[in-house]
Formats: sequence, C-alpha cells, structure tokens
Amino acid sequence: MLDVRRMQVLRAVVTSGSVTAAAANLGYTPSAVSQQVAALERQAGTPLLERVGRGVRPTAAGRLLTEAAGTISERVAEAETALADLRAGRTGRLVVRYFATAGAALVPPALARFRREHPSVTVDLRLADPDDPLPEVERAEADLAIVVRAVPRPGVHLTHLLDDPYRAVLPKGHPLAAKRVLDLADLAAEPWVDCEGPAGPCREIVRDACAAAGFTPSVAVESDDYATAQGFVAAGLGVAVMPETGLGNRHPSVVARRLRRPEPSRAIYAAVRESAAGQPALRALVEALRPRPDGLKKIADGCPEPGGAVRP
Repeated sequence: MLDVRRMQVLRAVVTSGSVTAAAANLGYTPSAVSQQVAALERQAGTPLLERVGRGVRPTAAGRLLTEAAGTISERVAEAETALADLRAGRTGRLVVRYFATAGAALVPPALARFRREHPSVTVDLRLADPDDPLPEVERAEADLAIVVRAVPRPGVHLTHLLDDPYRAVLPKGHPLAAKRVLDLADLAAEPWVDCEGPAGPCREIVRDACAAAGFTPSVAVESDDYATAQGFVAAGLGVAVMPETGLGNRHPSVVARRLRRPEPSRAIYAAVRESAAGQPALRALVEALRPRPDGLKKIADGCPEPGGAVRP
C-alpha cells in the first residue's frame, strides 16, 4: 500500500519545483525529502520525478500520485471539519424512543426547540413497543429513551424531566364533579374505566395508590389509550384516573379533578447511556425535553365547569 505521508512529500516537491524548496517548506533536510521520494518510488514501482535543470518535474506516475495526494488532503480536511461539527453537536444522528403520552405532550415542543438550535442533527424518533424503551438504551439501539418510574441501572444515566400527577376523570353532571378536589377513596364505589393496559409501571402507580386508599378498583371497561377511555367516561360507563399529560385533548363531556390522599403521580425521566451522556447534541436534546414554565398545557384540575358550582 502506498504511504500517504510520502505522497504528501512528493506533492510538496512537485508544487515547489525542487527538493531543496520542498525541504525548506516542510522543515526537513533535502536528504530526508529525497529518501521519502525514493521510498515512494520503490512502492510505486516506477519513477515519479525527473530532473529538469536545477529542479525536478513529475513523471506521469508522479502527476497521478500528486493529484491523489491533493484529493486526500481535501478529504482529510473535510473529515476534520465534519468531526469538529459532530463533537460540537452541530451534526449527527440521535435515536430516540418514547411512550405514547410523552410523544403527544412532551416530545413535539422539545423537538421543535432542539431543531431550531441544531438543524443539521437528524433525530430518529419512534414510539417504543413495548412501552418500556429503556432496554434499547442499554443495548445501544437508542441514544435516548423517555421512561416512567425508572429504576437506576448500571451504565444508564437518568435525568428527571417532570412529575405527572394523575387526575380523576368524570362525566359532566356526575355528583363528584361538583368538588374541586377528590379523595381517591371517593372513587372506591364507582365503576372504573381502566386505561393503563394489562401491565406496566403506570398501572402499578394507580393500583398502589388505590391500595393505599384502602380499595381495589372495580373495572367495568378496559381501554388501551386515554382518548378512548375518555369516550367511555363521557358515555357514563365509569370514571377513570389518568395522568395530566394524557388529558391534553380533553373530551368535551368529561371533567378532570385533582386527587389527594394519596395523589398518584408518575415521574418521567430521560434515560441515556452514561458513556454517551456528554455528547453535546444529546445533552442539548435532554435539556430541550425539560418542560418550560409555559410549555405543557395545564389541565383544568378543579376549575368550575360553565354554569356549575364547585365545592372543596
């Protein structure tokens, strides 16, 4: 294989017109330059320079390698620039996984902020299936995952983004809708619309809170998403408990009320590999995911409905 450094020495000789001038430009001795060119000629198997008066000029093979050396220099310079952009977070590709309600409420404004500052960074954004995308981060299949109630794991760095409190969702006109804040136990005798799926951390949060309030919900209807669950509630088939971020598009025939004693809440985190946490683009995306004070739309939690009275 041809020695790239020797090719650059040859290029210096050809562009300066002599071994002596090239040596001066490179900071070498003329003898060292001649030795480098001679070694390259042995590698090439053909003469690369020919004498012309006191100088030299390239042979056909010498011109070919000189041009190739110039191309190599250009590519190396381009690579150095690209590497600097990548290190600075100006370019690159980030693989992001999220769960459904984070995608609806948290990710869009964050991604818009991030793209304004990092327009050349590609973001591969995809809904995680199953709902826990943390294993993809651990396997280096994703750079960032938005997760709920994450347990610390070796090699994974967790950044707390927000606490997402749960709200009672009731049909308009329900007797409990007249109260601004409900005790969770107020829902004990009600039929429930289950909207947390068969398993997972969100379901555990609600079930644990109900257990702390001294009851187990009586599930009348099961639903896999919050929008459908609101439809069942609006139809009077039961009440539901769902996180505030899941109420961004509230059904017009339901009301949302705060809960207490206890108030279920889910903690949402950004998970990245510790080995990648210092990457500028990734760090910027995590920062963009932190909700701004005016970012997430606050769901009415106890505000009176038009024409209705609200009791504490």
